[in-house]
Amino acid sequence: MTTKHAPMELAKLPTGIVGFDQIANGGIPAGRSTLLSGTAGSGKTVMALQFLLAGIRDYGENGVFVTFEEAPQDLMQNVRSFGWDLEGLLESKRIAVVDATPEPGEETVATGPYDLSALLARIENAIRSVKAKRVILDAIGALFPQLTDPNIIRRELHRIAAGLRQLGVTTLVTMERTDEEGGVGRWGVEEFVADNVIVLRNRLEQEKRRRTVEVLKFRGATHHKGEYPFTIDTEDGVTIIPLSAIELKQRSSQLRVSSGVPELDRMCSGGMYRDSIILVSGATGTGKTLMVSQYIKASIQAGERALLFGAEESREQLSRNAASWGVDFEQAERDGLLRIVCRYPEVMGLEDHLLQMKRDILAFKPQRVAIDSMSAFERVSTPKSFREFVIALTSTIKHLEVTGLFTNTTSMLTGGESITETHISTITDTIILLRYVELHGEMRRGLTVLKMRGTPHDKGIREYQIDHTGMQLKAPFRGIHGILSGSPTYTFDEERERMSGLFNPSPV
Repeated sequence: MTTKHAPMELAKLPTGIVGFDQIANGGIPAGRSTLLSGTAGSGKTVMALQFLLAGIRDYGENGVFVTFEEAPQDLMQNVRSFGWDLEGLLESKRIAVVDATPEPGEETVATGPYDLSALLARIENAIRSVKAKRVILDAIGALFPQLTDPNIIRRELHRIAAGLRQLGVTTLVTMERTDEEGGVGRWGVEEFVADNVIVLRNRLEQEKRRRTVEVLKFRGATHHKGEYPFTIDTEDGVTIIPLSAIELKQRSSQLRVSSGVPELDRMCSGGMYRDSIILVSGATGTGKTLMVSQYIKASIQAGERALLFGAEESREQLSRNAASWGVDFEQAERDGLLRIVCRYPEVMGLEDHLLQMKRDILAFKPQRVAIDSMSAFERVSTPKSFREFVIALTSTIKHLEVTGLFTNTTSMLTGGESITETHISTITDTIILLRYVELHGEMRRGLTVLKMRGTPHDKGIREYQIDHTGMQLKAPFRGIHGILSGSPTYTFDEERERMSGLFNPSPV
């Protein structure tokens, strides 16, 4: 009888890159070589350097950087914008740099064992000089500019990987791809040489570049499958957003908060759950921004902080609108109870917006967050990237037990739904629909709570009016159906008789 042993996971080395260790189940396999492949501008060198610097900063592991294409001085100058002091680390012997770039005018030929042995000797000497545990070989493809035989290249890469493995270091090798959807490397053999392969992509979507990372293979180790978006900025370097790796482990609260409209709170059995996500959907002019203002007013009156993200109006416009309904945003900002952040969706990609929003939320620590409007972000994205953006943002809000309110603009004045509703309706906890209702030759407004998780709610369609004090909910519409579809019809006899009397008055 055979004994079945439990599977053993290879030891992983944390990269220190935000989000990557989550999709890699702890990091990259220690003591092995990992190929980091991508087209120009995909972030290969930045990610590799961040792996090296995180080892020094977070884990006390010194490193060696071998550059084959970019001169060390140029490299150090280029990364100063990230606040990375490579010169200081070089002087303190925390890193060593091996310059393997060709001299000006020199013809690069790396075909024989002599040249490669000399290079390996230089790398080994650098590793021993700083007691390095992490090694970067940046743009190693520059070693083989004149070789066309993939078998020779495969043999040479094997020699390099085997030599570094004997030294007990974890190696990250960057190599350029020629096409986003093509092979992993230029010669078609690179992925078979390396123990692990990570692919970076830099696609053009909706007239904007969108970077993604994929762990293609880890020999003998597990990892999450698929592509994950990431962004690069000067504050945090590479930040990977592991959207499909987000776990549904948010806590659930029984506490309720006010919407700012007392009658709406009664419709919702006492208010909204504190950790809920609320979607307010309606055509232009139905009062979505008004609901945001009243929602924030309720937060201010409770002495709680609120954070408002504006995507279509400036801070001054939002403050002016709120003042017309008796809400003083400017005083609330001075009191530290409100912060307004306005950015056009077109100024950056969704991943950058998400990163900035998370930073704003963590810095201000609000009890409520409002986004006016979410549909503005949808217009500058693909359906997939928009849904991923919403999932990541709502997950952040829910983990912090913050109340979130998103507005969405529908394209039709009466009835209908927008793509936003269909894409994020399953993510939100509460959906409130605002609709125009054409009755008796005039446009009126109707509100209904379409969905509210975890509690009973009033399912009627209530008429509402907007005045200088805000939204005033009135009685439900009676004897009429088809309001939400945009084609109201009358069902009660008395209503038909009343309408008939308007057009056929009794003789006097």
